[in-house]
Amino acid sequence: MATYFRSPIFLYGTMSKGKLLLRGGILVGEGNKRRGDVLICDGVIAAIAEHIEPSEDVQCIDVEGRVVTYGLADVHVHLREPGFSAKERIATGSMAAACGGFTTVCTMPNLNPVPDSVDTIAVEQAMIDRDAVIEVLPYAAITLGRAGDEIVTIEELKDRAVGFSDDGSGVQNDAVMLEAMRRVAAVDGIIAAHCEDNALLHGGYIHDGEYARSHSHRGICSESEWGQIVRDIELVKESGCRYHVCHISARESVEAIRRAKQAGLSVSCETAPHYLALCDADLQEDGRFKMNPPLRSADDKAALIEGIKDGTIEVIATDHAPHTAAEKSLGLERSAMGIVGLETSFGVVYTTLVRQGVITLEKMIELMCDNPRRIFRLGGALRAGERADIAVFDVEHPYCVDSSQFKTMGRSTPFEGWQLYGNCIMTIHNGDIVWQK
Repeated sequence: MATYFRSPIFLYGTMSKGKLLLRGGILVGEGNKRRGDVLICDGVIAAIAEHIEPSEDVQCIDVEGRVVTYGLADVHVHLREPGFSAKERIATGSMAAACGGFTTVCTMPNLNPVPDSVDTIAVEQAMIDRDAVIEVLPYAAITLGRAGDEIVTIEELKDRAVGFSDDGSGVQNDAVMLEAMRRVAAVDGIIAAHCEDNALLHGGYIHDGEYARSHSHRGICSESEWGQIVRDIELVKESGCRYHVCHISARESVEAIRRAKQAGLSVSCETAPHYLALCDADLQEDGRFKMNPPLRSADDKAALIEGIKDGTIEVIATDHAPHTAAEKSLGLERSAMGIVGLETSFGVVYTTLVRQGVITLEKMIELMCDNPRRIFRLGGALRAGERADIAVFDVEHPYCVDSSQFKTMGRSTPFEGWQLYGNCIMTIHNGDIVWQK
């Protein structure tokens, strides 16, 4: 006889691979939304149909009214290991991702040692293999030590990394970036570029806007971001490289990428939930509002939302960047740059964009699952035959953001105390339940 469980109670403990039937969910993926059942057998999605009759050896979970998607994919996270385990660990960061509905995350290379060789990326991979509860894919650096001078051995690293990035800093030298693009293009890889012109920073730490001027803060101009994007787009024309821009925040960045796409270049980009939900008018004198790039103007926020709607921005990624409490307790000027986001991402986007009628739920899943998987060739979709990576969300009942309950070691979020819709109540990775409410 089949065993039934009513969400959000679910099963206690991680379930070993076997037969699992999710019944009556709202299935969303690849631009479609429908009600149906999902059957998982031995780590694989065995069937999806309007109704699946359970056999005697299947465990059933009633997810009626819940949103069921393929596992979300975040192509921009900082899991801080090796080198900075006081901020985050792969174990805690990957569990935070699972709590947010993510089954694949790509972790950035500002680590110690920097993953810039076969030996150093192997150090990181060993920790991932040991501690990750979901799929964690490392980036390799573009340059040795992320110093911006000497290019890594692209050919040796291409099969060990999801892409190449010097995230945390932009590649300042045009010739170095062009040569890196040529070599990455030769192996059909992808560069994920942190675009920031150091010559234009002038010690700034929040957006160079009205809040900075009225509160006597040093500002970061938007050109420090979009100027390097414009440069890189010209280099893409020369190199033919697949090129992805990290965490865009400015109106001019959207415009530049829109033009590049219209010209047929292989250019994509991401923005983060905080840039879509907040602007510099929302700033407070608190380190939890400090990140890089900074929260920009209301006009920039509107341009980002328009870029989401018209397809210029294809990916929403968190830029999950945990720091210690001490590092984030020093106000806007002196706190470390970076906030956490894996456990609030779905809720923030759903609440501020979907519930407000700005985009559809189907569009949201494209941005957080389908598109990043396509652009970075991660694989996976909500269809039979795929690996059983599934996330289940309650979008009907609000919950309050309480960072003290986070699985990540970081606690710094501008969404503290917000009422959100879209709580992840179950995550399945490779057929195993790795998170349940």
